[in-house]
Amino acid sequence: MSIKSLGYMGFSVKDVPAWRSFMTQKLGLMEAAATDEGALFRLDSRAWRIAVQRGETDDLAYTGYEVADAAALAQMAERLRQAGIDVVTGDVELAKRRGVMGLISFADPFGLPLEIYYGASEVFEQPFMPGAAVSGFLTGEQGLGHFVRCVPDSEKALAFYTQVLGFQLSDIIDIKMGPDVTVPAYFLHCNERHHTLAIAAFPLPKRIHHFLVQGLTLDDVGYAYDRLDAADKITSTLGRHTNDHMFSFYAETPSGFEVEFGWGAREVDDRSWVVTRHDRTAMWGHKSLRNKA
Repeated sequence: MSIKSLGYMGFSVKDVPAWRSFMTQKLGLMEAAATDEGALFRLDSRAWRIAVQRGETDDLAYTGYEVADAAALAQMAERLRQAGIDVVTGDVELAKRRGVMGLISFADPFGLPLEIYYGASEVFEQPFMPGAAVSGFLTGEQGLGHFVRCVPDSEKALAFYTQVLGFQLSDIIDIKMGPDVTVPAYFLHCNERHHTLAIAAFPLPKRIHHFLVQGLTLDDVGYAYDRLDAADKITSTLGRHTNDHMFSFYAETPSGFEVEFGWGAREVDDRSWVVTRHDRTAMWGHKSLRNKA
């Protein structure tokens, strides 16, 4: 038994009102609950997928990965212990806050708090109502989306996420950071989504470079692009990636790291998929607009 998907993410943010506006009016998520100290957001029938809580780091605070049931959770806890990872179990209050039936918590090799859970809350009786013009988001068996984890040692992180947590390598992009500097980015899957997690030794101050939400139609991307362009938040133009073929753009969040809004990615079929490498991140487009006058 193994991890099924990325189920939820939580962010520590300085400006909760800015995030509430950004997530609903710009990205089109549905606000599920909110106070002055934080908010929960929906993308689908789940009670929540993304949380923001007032804090000073303006960064990813934790992630939650989903497994099928209590037996799978117990097996993951044992696998982590055998790998020498400190695991916290039986935290009833945390499980209640997350709206799940059970969970375990621990940290990755570079201090990112991780949770594995089962039994998330569904709210089909409260239909998803987007905060802006979005037909919906691709979730289901593919989970929330993906994020790119920035680490000081990508080989160490790769070993943890593949050998301990069970992610599988989809492909690698050798990203040119300068004339004589190339950083390999490793793209990992745990379901049909091309990558649920990417790992790279980017020299950035945040735990992540970006996270992704995937719309159901091409027009979802276009409308979101217009909304964020009007707010002067676009950081990378429309483009298509070499590896997952995602048609997308990037925008700046209120905390400074980026969000990718995409559509049309190809999926992994483990019966026929083979690992490959790429020299470019985009077939076309994805031109950076940062630091331009």
